Amino acid sequence: LQTMSGNEHDWLALKPQEPSPSQCCGSGCKPCIYDVYEKELAQWERAKAKQDKSLLMEKKEQSNNSELNPDTFTAFNISSVEQLTEDTYQYKFELPGNSSLRLSLGQHIVLRGVVNGLEVQRAYTPISRGNAEGYFEVLMKCYEAGLMSQYIKTWKKGDVVFWRGPFGGFPYQPNKHGELLMLASGTGLAPMLPILQSITDDEEDETFVTLVGCFRTFDKIYLKPLLQDLARYWNVRIFYVLSQETSLEKLPWSYQENTYTGRLNEDLMKTIINSCRRRPFVLICGSSAFNEDMRRYLKAAGIEENSCFVF
Repeated sequence: LQTMSGNEHDWLALKPQEPSPSQCCGSGCKPCIYDVYEKELAQWERAKAKQDKSLLMEKKEQSNNSELNPDTFTAFNISSVEQLTEDTYQYKFELPGNSSLRLSLGQHIVLRGVVNGLEVQRAYTPISRGNAEGYFEVLMKCYEAGLMSQYIKTWKKGDVVFWRGPFGGFPYQPNKHGELLMLASGTGLAPMLPILQSITDDEEDETFVTLVGCFRTFDKIYLKPLLQDLARYWNVRIFYVLSQETSLEKLPWSYQENTYTGRLNEDLMKTIINSCRRRPFVLICGSSAFNEDMRRYLKAAGIEENSCFVF
C-alpha cells in the first residue's frame, strides 16, 4: 500500500472542515456557514491543483478590525453584563471609536461559541438602535440544557466573543403600512424594538404600532421602563399576554388595562385585530411553535400570508 506523501499530508491538514449541523444557526443567513465552507473548499481545491499554498492565505482570516462582516467572525469585547430576569441577560459589546454596526431594521447577527469542543452558532438580533455609536446590545435567554447557553453563562465583562453578520432583516419603510401588529414571545421582542424605536424617533412616520408581548409572568417581562416609555407615544399601544398569571389584581394598575392572562389564542387575536385602527401588517417573532400558532390564528382572523413577516 502506498503511503501518503508528506506533501499530500500537508494538503489534507489544510483542507477546510465541513461544518457540523450544530454550527448552522438555521436562520437562513446569506452566506450560510455551509456557503462559506463551499467557497473555502473550492479555494483549497484550486490551490492544491496548482500546488500553491499562498492561494489559501486569505482564507484563515478572523478579522480583528472590529468591522462586522458576513463572511468572517470578528472579535468584540463585552463591556457590561446585566441580568434582567432569572434566565435573561442584556450584554453590551464595545465598538471601536464612535463606529456603529449600521444594521438595517430587524437584522440579526450570528454568534460563535465552543462548548465541550463542539462549535455552535446561533442568531441574535441586537436591541440597540442600528446607529448607536461605540456599542451594541443584545438580549439573550439562557436555557438549562442549551449548548450556546452553557457558553454564554460563563461570560463576564472584558471577555472577547466572535460575531458575524448582518443577515436578514425586515425591509421597513416609514408610512408604508398603516399599522404594524408586532407579536413577540419572550426574547422575540428583540427584532421589534429597533423598528419601534425608528418609528418613534421619526416625527414624519405616522405608522400605528400595536405590540403584543407574550411572557409567562409579570416578572418575566423584559425592559419594562423602555416599553413604558414607548407606550406613551400617540401611535403606540402595548399589550401583554401572561400565560401563567391567574389574576390581574396583583399587577400595578398601569398594567391592568392592557394585560391579558392565559395564552394568546384565536379569540384574543381577533379581539386585538378588531381593535387595530387600520388593517395591520403583522410581524412575528418567537419559537417555531409560537410562530406556527400565530400564523394559524391570523389566518382564522382573515389576515393573509402576504400581510405577515416572520423573523
